Amino acid sequence: MNYPWPESGTPLDQVATPMPVIDEDRLAANIARVQTYCDQHGKAFRPHIKTHKIAAVARQQVEAGAVGLNCQKVTEAEVFADAGFDDILITYNILGPAKLARLKALNERIARLAVVADSEITLAGLASTFDGDRPLTVLVECDTGAKRCGVQTPEAAVALAEKIASAPGLRFGGIMTYPAVGGAVEVETFMARTMALLSDKGIDCPVRSSGGSPDLFAAHLVPSATEHRAGTYVYNDRSMVRAGHCTVDDLAMHILATVVSRPAADRAVLDCGSKALTSDLLGFTDYGSIHDFEGARIVSLSEEHAVVDLSGCAEPFPQIGTMVKVVPNHTCVVTNLFDRMVFHRNGIVTRVENVDARGTVW
Repeated sequence: MNYPWPESGTPLDQVATPMPVIDEDRLAANIARVQTYCDQHGKAFRPHIKTHKIAAVARQQVEAGAVGLNCQKVTEAEVFADAGFDDILITYNILGPAKLARLKALNERIARLAVVADSEITLAGLASTFDGDRPLTVLVECDTGAKRCGVQTPEAAVALAEKIASAPGLRFGGIMTYPAVGGAVEVETFMARTMALLSDKGIDCPVRSSGGSPDLFAAHLVPSATEHRAGTYVYNDRSMVRAGHCTVDDLAMHILATVVSRPAADRAVLDCGSKALTSDLLGFTDYGSIHDFEGARIVSLSEEHAVVDLSGCAEPFPQIGTMVKVVPNHTCVVTNLFDRMVFHRNGIVTRVENVDARGTVW
């Protein structure tokens, strides 16, 4: 099917909706801001591609100084390896013969690949797949308070590190965590203790990787960490504004939408339903804010409709056929709903990029 993707130079008001649009200047400023911060504090920065899934954006991040990429799936990593990236960390327990076979093939064709593990079961699969000719680097994932994956104590981290170090096809690369928001003290305590125990056993721990966008600018409060990982910062979203991570002037992504109905004075309907905005609330009571229309609330979504409550809107809301810009609650999920993203500068289209890793499932 021939979709109406806009050419460079097209005004945004001529772009078919619903459509995510990325502000080039804000994108570049977000990348520069975070890289500068990490450089100033001596932290390597490893962006998570989950937010954009676009090779061209990852290239901007690496050119700004990022050490490599963070992926969550083997198939994502394959897409970025195909695009020429050769330093990739996959922060996920990888299990099963099919995934392990593809992981081994990936390890043989890029310079630096690393994964994480938090159990002996995961390690057993890795150890049985890799050999000494081309060993795989493995980091121990540690739970420092987020209560997702990860070993529960520094002692357990060391025990797993010893098993990695003793496996002929594996190489111990360090430790990794995805911490709770505001958890810098807990991360530092866990990492420092783990490093001390490893040192006592003569085991080097070269990489200590922490992560998260909400606490990105608190990375310097974890001196033991050598690198930080973050994804959402590149576009930012409503949740990042709420967290104080950025302001509305740092929002690089909006969803262009059209008012398709005004069935009542206090209600409008947009063409950006759950297939454009997602139903991910992230603690909000509505599904996104509308730029320049404070108090207008997107109160419900069906697949192709977004219902807007206008009862609290201070400004006259646009009539049928008018475009608005929606700020999504969670930009990362929006990315996975579209095949392409439209980039612009001052309201004029600059490029259209494929969402290269969209639909990568494992």
